[in-house]
Amino acid sequence: MPGRRNVATGPVVHRTARIGLRLTRAQRQRCFGLLRAGGDVWACVLEINAWHRRRGDKPVAGFPELCGLLSASGPGTFGELDSAGARSVLRRYSDAWFSAAARRRAGHHEVRYPRRRRALMPIRWYHGTFTVCRRQVRLPAARGCPPVLVRLDRTVPYPPGTVRSVTLLFDAGRLWLDVTAELPVATYPPGTGPDPGRVAGVDLGIIHPYAAANPADGTGLLISGRAIRAEHRLHLADTKARRRATARRAPSPGQRGSRRWRKMRRRARLVEARHHRRTRQALHEATTTLISWAVEQRIGTLTVGDPRGVLDKPAGRRHNLRLRQWQLGRTLHILQDKAALAGIRVHLVDERGTSSTCPACHQKISKPRGRTMTCPHCRFAGHRDLAAAFTIATRTQGGATTTPANPCSGVVTHRRAGRHLPGAGPARRDPRRRPPRPAALGSLGRRRPAPPLPVGSRSLTPVNEDPQHHRTQPGQRSWTPH
Repeated sequence: MPGRRNVATGPVVHRTARIGLRLTRAQRQRCFGLLRAGGDVWACVLEINAWHRRRGDKPVAGFPELCGLLSASGPGTFGELDSAGARSVLRRYSDAWFSAAARRRAGHHEVRYPRRRRALMPIRWYHGTFTVCRRQVRLPAARGCPPVLVRLDRTVPYPPGTVRSVTLLFDAGRLWLDVTAELPVATYPPGTGPDPGRVAGVDLGIIHPYAAANPADGTGLLISGRAIRAEHRLHLADTKARRRATARRAPSPGQRGSRRWRKMRRRARLVEARHHRRTRQALHEATTTLISWAVEQRIGTLTVGDPRGVLDKPAGRRHNLRLRQWQLGRTLHILQDKAALAGIRVHLVDERGTSSTCPACHQKISKPRGRTMTCPHCRFAGHRDLAAAFTIATRTQGGATTTPANPCSGVVTHRRAGRHLPGAGPARRDPRRRPPRPAALGSLGRRRPAPPLPVGSRSLTPVNEDPQHHRTQPGQRSWTPH
């Protein structure tokens, strides 16, 4: 594949996959040597600019100027790190410096220039300097040093000819390799691709990460994120319990470099990284489900309600914690990335008032406290997140409002996100949670079944939300307004 992309090939997107490394002791030491050499490059640039700052000279921040200083230093200055890997560190510093300068010119004076030293810096190699063969990657080294051969945990999920760069980094106590590929936008046979004229509304939330509605035929999609919310809650409970258990054995502030302290911090980082990987994977699954539904419906434009305005409003200690765990920015980034790969446009609109507007008669109503919205004007009843999605679908970027053809009259498809999370299976119980201890010692006796219900009794669970009539496929429910 050529080093420069051919414009005639069409639009492309860049995707990155993080893959773990399976290394021997010698390979691990060489990888850490490369990362430490990257930290030395970063420290050298900081020291040079500190000299310029003390003398009142202009700082050296441009990428060509930094590359000139690297060339003048000569080969072998930074151990086994080659010039391509060292230039990636210089590129990172240049981008960080100019980004901070632009933000300070915009009035954000609290933003600081990059002046903090780092022991380990990620190293990136671009196309033509490395070789990927199945599960083995050959990384370049300095002149006179043998190349670094590393083995991957899994195969690269992209075609070999599309890989554009690899990045060696250390995160959460483990060495990783980020593989970035250049993928073309999906193409479809004539008459089967997304139609730009078909618009669907998407409502973002915590319990339901995505609630999508297609006004053309009244169909909808609900993706449940209760497993993600349970993962956040259990992770918080585990963190509190771990801190209470280690509070008695925690070293004093003067002993922060002890072996016990390092072991405790390493364990905390491993657990935190595992939690982030689980939630990130669940968000990717939910977004893939939404994009697949949009491609099946031939939807070319997703109108997404942007709720970031509510993040700055104080709503109490508990609700502020929910908003902090929402990861709204990551959700929008994943949605835009996967939609671009599928050839679908994403428009962000203001979602204010969508949860308190009837999608059938467009009258203002009080926001429901539960999951069911009932309109006193037209007697509409349905899921409030889907109702908000139908209202969002009528909004455009300019603020204009259109009237949907068939609001809330089709089949609603229900899906779940995070099936890989603990406790998301049929048992609905997290294996990390221990069984409750009895209050009194001794056996509680044999478990006896519950008494039978009287003949003719009925469940008290309300059934007016998402009635399961006229089911056509597994996981689908019809939704007809009352």
